Amino acid sequence: MHLHKLSLIDFKNIAEAHIELSPQINCLVGDNGTGKTNLLDAVHYLSVGKSGFNFADSQCIRHGADAFLIDGVYRTSEDRSEHIVCSYKKNSQKKLCRGGKEYEKLSDHFGLIPLVMVTPSDTALINESGEERRRYMNSLISQLDRKYLATLVRYNHLLAERNKLLKAQQTPNFSEIMEVIDLQMAALGTDINARRKQLIDELAPHVARYYAALSGDREQIKLKYRSELNQLPFDEILRDAQPQDRANQYTTRGVHRDDLRMTLGDYTLRKYGSQGQQKSFLIALKLAQFDLIAGHSPVRPILLLDDIFDKLDMQRVEQLIRIVTSERFGQIFITDCNKVRLENVLHSNGCRYTLFNVTDGEIRTA
Repeated sequence: MHLHKLSLIDFKNIAEAHIELSPQINCLVGDNGTGKTNLLDAVHYLSVGKSGFNFADSQCIRHGADAFLIDGVYRTSEDRSEHIVCSYKKNSQKKLCRGGKEYEKLSDHFGLIPLVMVTPSDTALINESGEERRRYMNSLISQLDRKYLATLVRYNHLLAERNKLLKAQQTPNFSEIMEVIDLQMAALGTDINARRKQLIDELAPHVARYYAALSGDREQIKLKYRSELNQLPFDEILRDAQPQDRANQYTTRGVHRDDLRMTLGDYTLRKYGSQGQQKSFLIALKLAQFDLIAGHSPVRPILLLDDIFDKLDMQRVEQLIRIVTSERFGQIFITDCNKVRLENVLHSNGCRYTLFNVTDGEIRTA
């Protein structure tokens, strides 16, 4: 499936745009701040129902306007059409419609149009706290397994109840209530741990393979899932942690503290990896994510590459283009502020593409 036509009204800095897209490579070129990334975010909205950059819906309305509209027509490999419209008006509910019919729940749309996006903000996965990496795992697994999201929601609800109980330890029947909560949390947390471990076991070899290709096999990386539950049963962890939890008045151990370990050789990527090595790792991670989603879906994901060449040497850029233009990838969007560089790389690899110039929110075919 690919996005054939895209129309935008009052979305971020784009007052109005109507463009027809290539089923292969779509290049968006222009200076920084002109709207290239905003167009990618519109494509993300149509797939996921929200911004890919953590913007609230109200922040995506163009300054001075009261609402935005994103209208996309997709074509499948059988030449069928899918019409998706996302709209939001100030002080109203966001609407997401398929074929003219509004979804009752946004989650019902999840997975229809799979998408993978690589952006400069992905560096948070390496440089920020474990919460970012847990959010990444949770989001990806939820795309593949809807039951996981329900399990995670129940776990987080119990975690909140447990923390509330730990702050009010004079509650009658404290021990009995804690025992009931711990029993339920242990069952749910064990399922979450198993699904995350499965995800990283599947992802890690793909990440290593893509990174080796990008680096010319000069460097090796590893991705590992860190969790106490890999060594001890969760009920035992919660029981052992109770004295510390009561002293701190919150739950100090559990799957809500899990993390990912990213290493370059024998050293942590966060501390010892250069900007180029870190970006190469993130690209490898997202390409591995693409493979995983493609393996679980009848539809190849759309690939969004935002400002992809920044911090990469030309050898890695050439390798990346060779990878993403292979037959296993489908529709691709690439943004760059350097038109000559982008065209030279694509021409040298014999790529067919459509080029769009973006200037102050206006998008025109070059």
